[in-house]
Amino acid sequence: MVFDPNAKLDPSQVSDVRGRRGVSRGGLAAGGGGLGIIGLLLALLFGGNVMDTGGGSLNTGREGPYSGLNEQVTSGGATGQDSLAQRCRTGADANADNECRLVGYINSMQQYWTDEFARRGGRYEPARTTFFSDSVQTACGPATARVGPFYCPADQMVYLDLGFFDELRLKFGARGNSFAQAYVLAHEYGHHIQNLIGTLQERSGGRGGPQSNAVRTELQADCFAGVWARNATNTGYIVSLSQADITSALEAAAAVGDDRIQEQFQGRVTPESWTHGSSEQRQRWFSTGYQTGDISSCDTFKGNV
Repeated sequence: MVFDPNAKLDPSQVSDVRGRRGVSRGGLAAGGGGLGIIGLLLALLFGGNVMDTGGGSLNTGREGPYSGLNEQVTSGGATGQDSLAQRCRTGADANADNECRLVGYINSMQQYWTDEFARRGGRYEPARTTFFSDSVQTACGPATARVGPFYCPADQMVYLDLGFFDELRLKFGARGNSFAQAYVLAHEYGHHIQNLIGTLQERSGGRGGPQSNAVRTELQADCFAGVWARNATNTGYIVSLSQADITSALEAAAAVGDDRIQEQFQGRVTPESWTHGSSEQRQRWFSTGYQTGDISSCDTFKGNV
């Protein structure tokens, strides 16, 4: 994956609060989206309250290609936000810097959805992304890094502890290239799209299981992620995607399948408790979005998924 070196990045779409606690904005705590099943399973299996702000992120103690992404302290000197604004100005910066690459992904996603909504006669409302460490206060309530990346519909923000990317690679076996990061972000922005069009409120929740509304909601977000990936080179930010990039996204999707996680951490698979879908389901719906490039192909609420 290569960014256009002359593309202008917009780091204002990212809020960096690593190293400091946020101020609660009230609101009722809501369940995490996207990949939160990882943190929920780990908490259930190994103890701990996933909504307790006293916890920290899981730590492998090993170095990886994304190590250090979550270590920036925002107290004293330049804030994390100022640092992003200073470092992440062009696509060339995104090609050279891990955090700027994330900014570039986010910019590309928001540009695609802006264009797609306009093409359909609507108006896209941008969602900001917050980088945090350990814990964060949101309009959906407090959360720790243990819940994984999530989207809060109450404030229309994506929340991400960047240390999660090492967890994805080291604990869950997603060993592809950095486009796995893009998959994670695109899935969360898929939840934002669901929020804007009403799917998130109407379809989420209820009982778990391979055909449940909860699983269908997550699979639609995966499909929306694939749609963005197909159209990413038309957004003015990304020059090209390789098959290795798509393979990396698919490996990440498989790594966070309910069946894969259950087998790894509890030694057995219990489909009746699935909330995000199996590895096969997640890969298949990302592929559906990528192959068609059309959100109309992402109706996961009809038939079997």
